[in-house]
Amino acid sequence: MAQSDDVDDDVRVLDPRSLRGLAHPLRMRLLGALREYGPATASQLADRLGESSGATSYHLRQLAAHGFVTDDPERGKGRERWWKAAHRTTKVGTDELLRHPDPSVRGAMNTLLHEVATTHGQELSTWLGTLHEWPAEWREGSVISDYTLRLTPALAREMLDKVHEVIESYREKEVDPDTEHSARYRVHLHGFPRDED
Repeated sequence: MAQSDDVDDDVRVLDPRSLRGLAHPLRMRLLGALREYGPATASQLADRLGESSGATSYHLRQLAAHGFVTDDPERGKGRERWWKAAHRTTKVGTDELLRHPDPSVRGAMNTLLHEVATTHGQELSTWLGTLHEWPAEWREGSVISDYTLRLTPALAREMLDKVHEVIESYREKEVDPDTEHSARYRVHLHGFPRDED
């Protein structure tokens, strides 16, 4: 996807072609690891994810072909190839892609949604399992909550836009990794209508 198709330099908006390039569990994990932990080689990613370096190398090349990752030549030495995420965030237009006339696009979208749900569930389980190991200030700065509201689609969109605006405003406040008491902080947001039954 060309840069002009992105919302900004840090956001990748999926279209049918790029969705098919990303909708593979290992590719999604590779991209997530590069975004969370920074540039790495295929071998380093293989160690981190418990995969073979052949598999990570192949899927990194596929991600690169679709513009999700790029070479990081400043880090490479000799034959060592370093990779970095090309964008900080991916956005998905779920309605357009789930209703796409091509069954392979709809299948890729379902794969993507399943992997996202699985990953979020694993991250939440890990947090709950280690909650007692974190200082009180982090336990107090974390939340697991749900709300049920009666809204129209327009009100739901308005609320989500406001929530995203608040979260994005904290990107400007992110601290250096060496800052005392800092940690990576994940925010999972799920908003969807429920059947009355």
